[in-house]
Amino acid sequence: MSDPDFSQPNEGNSRVADVLDRIADLLEFKDDNPFKIRSYRLAAEAVREMSQSVAEMARRGAAALQEIEGVGKSISSQIAEIVRTGTCSHLESLKREIPETVLDLLRIRGVGIKTAQLLHRDFGISSLADLKAFAEGGGLESVQGLGDKLIQRIRDEVSRL
Repeated sequence: MSDPDFSQPNEGNSRVADVLDRIADLLEFKDDNPFKIRSYRLAAEAVREMSQSVAEMARRGAAALQEIEGVGKSISSQIAEIVRTGTCSHLESLKREIPETVLDLLRIRGVGIKTAQLLHRDFGISSLADLKAFAEGGGLESVQGLGDKLIQRIRDEVSRL
């Protein structure tokens, strides 16, 4: 996959929005402030829907970026960093704290954020491979709050993926 061309609104804006969404996902996983999470999601949506290049706006400075609905000082500086580098220090810091692969657990039908948090926190499950091994070893039965139907659904989904 080639690097996004930030001069092209669709490609560059989509990449920036994806990074903002990833930050929101990781913040949600760590039970951060819901208002902060919502801010990142709204900023991502606004950037994704823009017809103008976010990179062009970044070249004009922070004030131009703050004209985007839902984008304040903090998020505008992160957008500028994403445009310059393809990522931002806030995302990289979150990824050091929480393995990104743990978000893959949410692809399993029946596993929501709370179950994924529980599996990660209490059983060290950080990826689909970890979950598959845990399920095959009978570990799901020891997870408080999982019923037989959900355990079977998780096993089926993990095998399918």
